[in-house]
Amino acid sequence: MKAIAYRQSLPITDANALLDIDLPAPQAQGRDLLVAVKAISVNPVDVKIRANAPPADGAAKVIGWDAAGVVQAVGPDVTMFKPGDEVWYAGDLTRPGTNSELHLVDERIVGHKPRTLDFAQAAALPLTAITAWELLFERLQVSRNGDNGDKGVMGVTGVTGQSLLVIGAAGGVGSILVQLARQLTGLTVIGTASRDDTAQWVTELGAHHVIDHSKPLNEEIARLGLPPVTYVAGLNQTDHHWPAIAELVAPQGKVALIDDPAAIDVRLLKRKSVSLHWEFMFTRSMFQTDDMAQQHQLLNDVAQLVDSGVLKTTLGERYGAINAANLKRAHALIESNRAKGKIVLEGF
Repeated sequence: MKAIAYRQSLPITDANALLDIDLPAPQAQGRDLLVAVKAISVNPVDVKIRANAPPADGAAKVIGWDAAGVVQAVGPDVTMFKPGDEVWYAGDLTRPGTNSELHLVDERIVGHKPRTLDFAQAAALPLTAITAWELLFERLQVSRNGDNGDKGVMGVTGVTGQSLLVIGAAGGVGSILVQLARQLTGLTVIGTASRDDTAQWVTELGAHHVIDHSKPLNEEIARLGLPPVTYVAGLNQTDHHWPAIAELVAPQGKVALIDDPAAIDVRLLKRKSVSLHWEFMFTRSMFQTDDMAQQHQLLNDVAQLVDSGVLKTTLGERYGAINAANLKRAHALIESNRAKGKIVLEGF
């Protein structure tokens, strides 16, 4: 089968940073699905792994953690899928990635693809949708449909006056998090962007306000006359924004992070009794948690929301066929921190 891999951790400008190779086709065992990959998308985790995790002794390492495709075969213990099913998923960080014609994935982290999206549109969503959903509803514990019940910040039931700040709202995770928060909660959604085109994108996704993250965020919140922010989602450059986050977050608020910041002084949160949460969507598959199948249900729920018109794909650009040349272009754009939505490749 065709695949794209790397043998050394090299700058993306190097001719050998990513390579077109051929590999033996894998065989489905246990609860695995063998998926014929039709489309993939590229995430910051792809760039981080390629740059920082060299394969042993020059072995070929296949990365990629987003795919939409068709089930070709199933392992003997599979109960939720059959050959011919159209699926979407983000995969498992501990196994070979999706940048290959055929891919093995545990059925418990796979969902049925939205019927209303083509494979490329669908491939844009799984990793970011899982991350955004888990961050909003499981880490920050915001309840759906605007009812926070007894979990209201400062003892307040419901969401009147409560808000969510999404730092880096035009990126992949931000693009779906803004939609989830606007469509499924009663929170005031504040997104950050630093260019006219990305600010317009965030507005179209549903943000009530857009502020400029190239400026101090606490000053931007004050400029709009907004009260302290109840929930903060730090999606990138958390170390740069950390003092401002500690300043703008409300007493007894919550902060959730997904990036890998340099050292941050969590003591800045103490006097406000603010809680800090981490979201890493690979935790369930990496540790084979008892609730691993929650991601199967989550992806099915998101698919239903897409098919009903509540959520839309966050596909930003189509980069052509799945090959090393196009993947290098995609990695370079991710590294530039100028991507809007998701970069998708389709077909071999």
